[in-house]
Amino acid sequence: MERNELADFLRRRRALLQPENVGVPVGGRRRTPGLRRFEVAQLAGMSPDYYARLEQGRGPQPSVTMLTALARALRLTIDERDHLFRLAGHHAPPRIDGDEHVSRGLLRLLNGLQGLPALIASDLNIVLAQNPMADALVGEQTHFRGLARSCTYRWFTDSEMRGRYRAEDHEHESRAQVDDLRATLAVRPADPLANRLVGALRAESAEFAELWTQHDVAVRRSDRKRILHPAVGLIELDFDILATARQDQRLIVYSPAPGSAAVSQLELLAVLGQERFTPSGTDPRSEARTDRHLPG
Repeated sequence: MERNELADFLRRRRALLQPENVGVPVGGRRRTPGLRRFEVAQLAGMSPDYYARLEQGRGPQPSVTMLTALARALRLTIDERDHLFRLAGHHAPPRIDGDEHVSRGLLRLLNGLQGLPALIASDLNIVLAQNPMADALVGEQTHFRGLARSCTYRWFTDSEMRGRYRAEDHEHESRAQVDDLRATLAVRPADPLANRLVGALRAESAEFAELWTQHDVAVRRSDRKRILHPAVGLIELDFDILATARQDQRLIVYSPAPGSAAVSQLELLAVLGQERFTPSGTDPRSEARTDRHLPG
């Protein structure tokens, strides 16, 4: 691990980013160019103190998960991401299908969808990045570990996730999840993570095992979602998966039907999301701490 080189690289990449480029409120006058440390920490989902120590060349070796989150937060190119990994003493991730690096352009597009909940996910339903509106709608989805990183895995193993949807919608959602996973495995039959995910779900969920034996297949491109939200109640949204250059990554956008109650519900969520993104009591002109952490 090259601590000083890593620290310098992080500081310089941070200085290149502007708040409007990453969906961060501009706030008051900034004494130095680029994002503040706590803003990068928020985007990466880690402790501001931990990130500050990395920039000061005195932090512990970051994990692969931490580095992946930092690469997304700093909008690194794939070459810059590989450089970050090497400075931190890790091998750069292989550049093959299933690589979870999100391009700078796709992240820019995600940030531009400020009025709509949107996220970027892999074809194994692993959320790689999300905007503040998605955070307000479905909660932070990027902090999970292991197979639980896949929303498909959690759908069949975590009752809390199912509690966000009406019971009468569960069967439809289960079938859509299984059919889409079958389509992914057909494209990458030797993918170790995809096979491990299917194997674990067949062993842990009788519902998944039964649906899997039916051998139905369908790539999920659009749907209707009815989400039970604790602040705005039942909100009904269109769910569209937009094509990207990466076949194994998807831009997912939630949108309300014109004139529906969901329009005003999203407007309320926009306010709630802004309040969640700016830490309570934080002076926007200072390098404040937050208590939003990323385990690991």
